[in-house]
Amino acid sequence: MNGTPRILNRILIGILGAKLLAIGTLLVLLATVPAVGSWWQGWSAGVWGAVRGLFDRTRFPGRSESWLWIVMVVLLLAVIGVMVAWLAQQGKGRANLLVAEDDAGEVPGSVRIGGGVAEQALRAALADRPDLAGATVATYEFEGEPALRVRVQPRQGVAPHILAAEISALVQALDAVVGKRTPVLIHIGSGARSRFGRAERVR
Repeated sequence: MNGTPRILNRILIGILGAKLLAIGTLLVLLATVPAVGSWWQGWSAGVWGAVRGLFDRTRFPGRSESWLWIVMVVLLLAVIGVMVAWLAQQGKGRANLLVAEDDAGEVPGSVRIGGGVAEQALRAALADRPDLAGATVATYEFEGEPALRVRVQPRQGVAPHILAAEISALVQALDAVVGKRTPVLIHIGSGARSRFGRAERVR
């Protein structure tokens, strides 16, 4: 429901995991296989010599410093900018308002109901239930309209369809109080204390 780029996150995690696996494998081989250690010493010496030669060829005229350091700093700043932009994309889609209506009647005005009202009301209704190990409620923007996501973790032995129906009844009562039907995603998750597969229901 939110705007988190899950596919991109999984690709990045996969690339990072592959790199860490390759580095770990190389370290194990270096520590256990003498031939790999000898190859690494020769290869790293050649690479280091090539890098030193590159820095020597890119020095400023009449100075000992290389302009490659400036290029490296610019690339590092670009990487930092990309990381900041990527972090800014995480969790997007949250909404602050649940209802925003304008009334052009005898006394023109507007009605604004924050998403925190619905979140607190539903959390309070679900907090003392003995059949739940945890419950969270959040307001998101879905297709340009505010919507609620109710995520619950039932205890072992609780029927998910009955739980979904009871949460739907709570949401219907909230709709009656607010005066507007709100889209809701009911997410029933599994964990260490609930052993059946998760289910999702949209109303």
